Amino acid sequence: MLVVAVAVAGPGLFGAVETTIPQGWWIALFVLFMLSLLAAVAGRTSRLYRSGVFALAVVTSWAVVLSAPRAGLLPVLLVLTAAVSAYVVPIPAGLIVVGLNTLVIAILTARVAGSPTDATVVIGFYLLIQLATLLSSVTLLREQRMRRELAEAHVELQAASIRLSESARTAERLRISRELHDLIGHQLTVLTLELETARHLDGAPARAHVERADLVARELLGNVRATVGQLRTESPDLEQALRQMARDLPGLDVSIDVSPGVRVDEEKSAAFVRATQEIVTNTIRHADACELWISVTADDRVTVLDARDDGRGARNPVLGNGLRGLSERFQALGGDLTVDGADGFRVIARVPAS
Repeated sequence: MLVVAVAVAGPGLFGAVETTIPQGWWIALFVLFMLSLLAAVAGRTSRLYRSGVFALAVVTSWAVVLSAPRAGLLPVLLVLTAAVSAYVVPIPAGLIVVGLNTLVIAILTARVAGSPTDATVVIGFYLLIQLATLLSSVTLLREQRMRRELAEAHVELQAASIRLSESARTAERLRISRELHDLIGHQLTVLTLELETARHLDGAPARAHVERADLVARELLGNVRATVGQLRTESPDLEQALRQMARDLPGLDVSIDVSPGVRVDEEKSAAFVRATQEIVTNTIRHADACELWISVTADDRVTVLDARDDGRGARNPVLGNGLRGLSERFQALGGDLTVDGADGFRVIARVPAS
């Protein structure tokens, strides 16, 4: 946009064509047009502000074009405002801008065209170019929105799949632990009680064998209980879960690094998975980032998830419903969640070590 605008305005900027106002004022109008047009599409500002500066860009583009009637392709500036309108205002408002721009071109053409036929051709040409650029911008925005929504749906689907598979594994471990406890554990308990009774019977040799059998039975019972406890507390594979959720995202490269020493229970693992889902989704929606780095580290006191992107960040970040919910979840686990938008956007979540 900058290159095209400066190129078509070059004759006026360097005094190669005559302007109806002093050249210094004309250059100031052109600079104001460019700054307001850039301000309309740059940064995360309010819709009212963007609409206001875009209206200023439209008006100054009219002034620039009408004050240099013999500047050749200068009406291309009006085509730029039509293309940018799709990013700032609704489509009907953009069509109104196209109509007003065409009226300006008609006024300009009536002043310089040699014949009505030439004027009609020029007006029709610029009208078609404006409509084409406006509709192309609308199509591009819709495609970007669809890709973003597809990426968000992908993250949500992967997160749901992880939760479902983890729930299924948990249910299976509980089922096996109950079977072991109800069958083998119960039988060994009965055996221990029977041998305890037999130990009080007469006969020293029999008593020695019974005591040895009692010791073996108790060891077996302890092994069963240890196995049941291990099945109940087996840690989920956090790294695999995070990688599964963050892979193959269009337009965003996500790097996952989980330290070998990280050990978390199911509840904390679910919190980290949910945090990663929210972070990836927010990055796709708001950050305009190309890369996202997520690491999980642990020491004797705390386990930390650190996520940062290379997007535009936010000087005064405000927690939305998703991040507020995550903060409450980590507080319930005895940890905390902090955000920082000074350099990209960064989220740090902490929980006590398991």
